[in-house]
Amino acid sequence: MSVPAAPTPRDRRRWAQYLVNERAEARVYRELAARRDGEEREILTALAEAEGRHEAHWLALLGGEPARPPRPDLRTVLLGSMAKRFGSIFVLALAQNAEARSPYDDEPFATAAMGADEKVHHEVVRGLAARGRRRLSGTFRAAVFGANDGLVSNLALVMGIGATGVAPQFVLFSGIAGLLAGALSMGAGEFVSVRSQRELLTATQPSGYADVAIPHLDIDANELALVYRTRGMPEGEATARARRAVEAARSIGEGRTDTSPLDVVDHHEVVGSDWGAAVSSFLFFASGAIIPVLPWILGLSGVAAIVLALVLVGIALLCTGAAVGLLSGAPPLRRALRQLAIGFGAAAITYGLGLLFGVSLA
Repeated sequence: MSVPAAPTPRDRRRWAQYLVNERAEARVYRELAARRDGEEREILTALAEAEGRHEAHWLALLGGEPARPPRPDLRTVLLGSMAKRFGSIFVLALAQNAEARSPYDDEPFATAAMGADEKVHHEVVRGLAARGRRRLSGTFRAAVFGANDGLVSNLALVMGIGATGVAPQFVLFSGIAGLLAGALSMGAGEFVSVRSQRELLTATQPSGYADVAIPHLDIDANELALVYRTRGMPEGEATARARRAVEAARSIGEGRTDTSPLDVVDHHEVVGSDWGAAVSSFLFFASGAIIPVLPWILGLSGVAAIVLALVLVGIALLCTGAAVGLLSGAPPLRRALRQLAIGFGAAAITYGLGLLFGVSLA
């Protein structure tokens, strides 16, 4: 792209904004690097150094430090504040979205290398955020979706019951019953799911049943190769591995060894505990389901209870939606509004049905 011959005051103001933004972004990466170690610390430090090179570019164009530098963008300020207080996964998820909106694509005073750097930074930050998401995905996903299920289902229940015009005590009882029923159902479902998965893995994983027979197999013609072929090995590789296994077993002698030739692997740690999954699902669901019932627990009734329930659940839905957005790398605000629309949509439907049944019963 061509560079204008003479920069205008507007250009210089824009350079100053780029300068302070690059400095703030470098501070964000340094803050995150201080909270990590090993390879991730090195990567984040390298990102900060790259932002430093961009900073030097704008400083050179300005001819030195501006007399009255502007404040960094609000987005960058928020990222810096979060980097000091919260886990890196949330900051990196937000930084990933920020890096996707490079200002240098249409900036005539930015070099081609700077524009390329920003695009590569997006991929680097996305990769770091993906690592964090993988570390969080199991427990965090269960917490967010369990709490969200409790919020939506119990809000819909108390809204539908409340719209019929029954006594507040009945709404409260229905909400508590819905909380317990849903939480118990979630806990039981998780227990059965994890227990069944563990049993399935136990039934399908390799066993050491044939280990004692391996030393007696014919090296040149043995069925051990067939075992490896059932696991997807090509015929030649399976035959070679079977020969090595028989030779190793003969050199050690009969009986089980510390490392089974048939590669017995315990996957139970990956699946997790069935009781742990059941208890956590019960608690996650209950933590969400209690929120719509709080107004009636506090003694409110009628419109006041319904409005407060909507406000409390609305805030919680926005939070869980934003958390899901961060976890998935999507825009948090969009996911938060989607979650709110889904929850309030379900509540509106059951409230309408409650009004309909309330009128018909009157």
